[in-house]
Amino acid sequence: MAETPVTSAALSGPEAATERPAPERLAPERTVPERTVYGASGGRKTIFSFVFLILLPFFISIPAMIITRLQHGLMMDSWGFLVLALAFTALMFMVLVELIFSLRARVELHPGKVRMTLPAGRGPTPMLRYKTYEVPYDQVHSVETRREIYGGSLIPVQLKGARLMTKDGTTIALGYVSEANVDPAFPFPAIAKQIADRARLPLIDRGNVRRSVRAKMFGVKANDAATEGSIVDDQQLDALNRSHRNFVLGLIGVLMVLIGIGIVDDLSEERLTDQTAFAEPAANSTPAKKETPPAKTQKKNP
Repeated sequence: MAETPVTSAALSGPEAATERPAPERLAPERTVPERTVYGASGGRKTIFSFVFLILLPFFISIPAMIITRLQHGLMMDSWGFLVLALAFTALMFMVLVELIFSLRARVELHPGKVRMTLPAGRGPTPMLRYKTYEVPYDQVHSVETRREIYGGSLIPVQLKGARLMTKDGTTIALGYVSEANVDPAFPFPAIAKQIADRARLPLIDRGNVRRSVRAKMFGVKANDAATEGSIVDDQQLDALNRSHRNFVLGLIGVLMVLIGIGIVDDLSEERLTDQTAFAEPAANSTPAKKETPPAKTQKKNP
């Protein structure tokens, strides 16, 4: 007679205790994040270096040209040259800032820490001064992002900024990106998200804040009262974008009208010129009246 198999459901009491223990569940392996590096590419560094070296001889020659004009007393007639020199100086400064940023800025996300070389401090001088930070993830207190709005309702500029705060109270500004044209080499909001994930912290969004261009350029730090008074909600931001869009569409319409007026004016002038050109040969082709010579009188001899 065949024996019937005994199932675990049919066992009870001490028989169930002798049953084989269930296999232990293995703890999921913790994945170690890979090393991620953000920096400018070689092509970007080469292009800015090439542009700067090409423009440098012309920029160096500007002081010599100004001194020569002063010696010959021609500066009173060279206001246009001075304006051009100032514009060229501003252009060279911007190229220099972008070149140094491409060469020095770098963010390295290691498995246990983040190492960053970023502009130091606030104001215009940090464009040329850099500082290196090395922060372990367990020393990160918070990671924050916020949108800063500059300008009026006609031409607003929106920048998305990110920063991290350490447990000893140090605030490190990662940087800003224009939401209309995000820099693929340094997407700072995405970098902040990765730092927060590696530090096992939530990414804090501080919302939208209106700031002054003068305060930003001169490094004036906004206090809490001013920041709370300049908070922009989503409805105000939508209205701001709508007014900017209407302004751009109106500007495009005005330019199209001006272009149309210019085209019509050119066509009318060309037609008038053609009519004048046809009228001149017709006027020259009319036969001139022949003048009859006076009758000759014969002198009578006495």
